[in-house]
Amino acid sequence: MTQQDIRVINEQVKKEGGFVEAVLMEARKVIVGQSYLLERLLVGFLANGHILLEGVPGLAKTTAVKTLASTIQARFQRLQFTPDMLPADLTGTLIYDQKTGNFTVKKGPVFANIILADEINRAPAKVQSALLEAMQERQVTIGSETHALPDPFLVLATQNPIEQEGTYPLPEAQVDRFMLKLRVDYPNKQEELMILQRMSFTSQDLAPQAIIQPEDLLRARAVVDEIYMDEKIQRYIVDIVDATRNPEAYRLEDLKGLIQYGASPRATINLALAAKAYAFLQGRGYVTPQDVKSIGLDVLRHRVIVSYEAEAEEKTSEDIIQRLFDEVEVP
Repeated sequence: MTQQDIRVINEQVKKEGGFVEAVLMEARKVIVGQSYLLERLLVGFLANGHILLEGVPGLAKTTAVKTLASTIQARFQRLQFTPDMLPADLTGTLIYDQKTGNFTVKKGPVFANIILADEINRAPAKVQSALLEAMQERQVTIGSETHALPDPFLVLATQNPIEQEGTYPLPEAQVDRFMLKLRVDYPNKQEELMILQRMSFTSQDLAPQAIIQPEDLLRARAVVDEIYMDEKIQRYIVDIVDATRNPEAYRLEDLKGLIQYGASPRATINLALAAKAYAFLQGRGYVTPQDVKSIGLDVLRHRVIVSYEAEAEEKTSEDIIQRLFDEVEVP
């Protein structure tokens, strides 16, 4: 690709990415701080990837998703997952019409553009599977008929990491369906003071305005697909993912016993897509190694399974991934 081609892509990024700052400004009317969270949510929107948010209660996970969704004129559906939920509550069912003697399809709440799956680990395995099938296939089967889900279709799921009673932890194979897993942390003292000052009015209604249409998002995604990624960057991504499986090949022998399972090829694909979306947010038409490093932890943290030995040494998947990014040669 020539310099002229990259300049053209840069211009397209600036043209189609004009809404990014406006969306973030609207979101910040409601959300104080949490720049990392808002930015990563936008990466998911642009890269067409589902996101899993993990954090203790009260950190504005649900509020952030609802706020960002309200800046897009798309159908938004919040689902509160509970232990007594059935797959039909999510996907829909067949209703018998006594007058005609026929069955009609009653579509469930999954037929929306943006789904907020609140506390996904509270739902039983069958419900989780129904949602995760919809995420992967982007279609739902009701009776004998298959129905396509709308485009765009994005699932943003939350889970609480500290409360295990009455929960059904997501199996690793299902967690792998999420492009990003985000850890939401506490605000700092200054941010918490701003939250207190902004939110301590019972009658206050901070409603963000809808900034973009679904078509704008789809056009931006088409530009993200065009963002240039040099073969050296592609090889760097492959090296990072391969290092999670064969750390000894990268002179990281001490990590061999700490990793039980490395990342799958889906991680390689998602890391490339997320890096392109991150470059788009930075207003660039090409991917740099820093883009890969910036988004890499969120793509890989739920895909590297640590061993009992790592747990005994109090090493997390994040520690291991950070070490890989520090040690694997950057192009």
